[in-house]
Amino acid sequence: MVILPLISLLLAHFSKAAVLEHQLVWKESKMVEMIRNGEYPAYLEYRDRMVAMRGSNLASVVQSTTDYVYYEYMGNITVGTPDQNFIVVLDTGSANLLIPGTNCTTYCEKKRLFNEKASSTYIATNRPWQIKYASGDAYGTLGLDTVKIGGSYESQLAIPNSYLGVADTVGSDFKWSPKEGIFGLAFTALAVDNITPPLINAINQKLLDQPIFTIWFDQRGAPGTSAGGAFTYGALDTTHCGPVIGYVPLTNVRHYQFEASGFSLGSYANTNSYQVITDTATSFLCGPQANVDSLAKAAGATWDPTNQVYNIPCDADAGPIKLTIGSNNYEIQANNYILKIDTNSCLFAAIPQAYAGFGPSWILGGPFMRQYCNVHDIGKKRVGFALSLTSV
Repeated sequence: MVILPLISLLLAHFSKAAVLEHQLVWKESKMVEMIRNGEYPAYLEYRDRMVAMRGSNLASVVQSTTDYVYYEYMGNITVGTPDQNFIVVLDTGSANLLIPGTNCTTYCEKKRLFNEKASSTYIATNRPWQIKYASGDAYGTLGLDTVKIGGSYESQLAIPNSYLGVADTVGSDFKWSPKEGIFGLAFTALAVDNITPPLINAINQKLLDQPIFTIWFDQRGAPGTSAGGAFTYGALDTTHCGPVIGYVPLTNVRHYQFEASGFSLGSYANTNSYQVITDTATSFLCGPQANVDSLAKAAGATWDPTNQVYNIPCDADAGPIKLTIGSNNYEIQANNYILKIDTNSCLFAAIPQAYAGFGPSWILGGPFMRQYCNVHDIGKKRVGFALSLTSV
């Protein structure tokens, strides 16, 4: 009568499924740094020139809206046997793992390069890949190897037989960025060449206790200081996050896309519904021009045409930005939508962005994600939100 329960207990004890808390590294976004140093207008000119060169090919670009001057949070991973360490952008807005290989010379100076010949678990496929980014094209060959979330000096989750893009060429942003790769966390449907992303591979191999991951972003530090955060794979993060307020179903299982409505601030209110994604690689809110202009005006911000951002007094507080997701109301407080550039200068953390009829209308980046932990329930294809315990 007790044999089956005993077997169940033994199987649970020896199960490979795990929970991993992956510590993040924060660095002020390159965009903010360039604005402070007066370099951002030149970057905007370069970016626009790169986009114009592609012309009508934009429709075929899988991740054409990605611009990695916005990211602020990174994490460590290792690839291969023995471990080769890399620091990567953990990006819910893309779905491929990209690291530079030993053939990468342009923009790869001072980067750690993946040496596939030094890994006993590497499997070559000889399949080429290419991704177009705002900073230029990246391309190389696909391979399979053991990918471990976490650096070799911390707790890790090993994911055998994972696809990675070994880059021969990377975008120009690698030259000035501390990152050494991009770790896409979105779905297979978004991945270039329809490969299985490493996290989806981990779920398929039943390596996690639950097919979910929680994102917590600590409060953004002042210039020259540090901040942090964590990704918790396989469980809810109950250390840094309160109870889940609510879940909403994904409307497009490529990104973590859902519906939101009721964007308002002060005297401005818009009751329309929009398709929205959250994005760990974007440190701003991005939305339709008219909506963002109205929010900025209500906040007391003014448009800076040179840097194409909104300046705002550092002590401004028009109240919270409010929005509705599902049947629940959410608020982004002023300390999360006002970004300090230097002692006397601040930005309103929202950017107008157009998508030419495709993709989500809004990206809820850093300001929302510092206010609320995001629970990505891949198994049930939904996202949930919990108040960050460090947001107030």
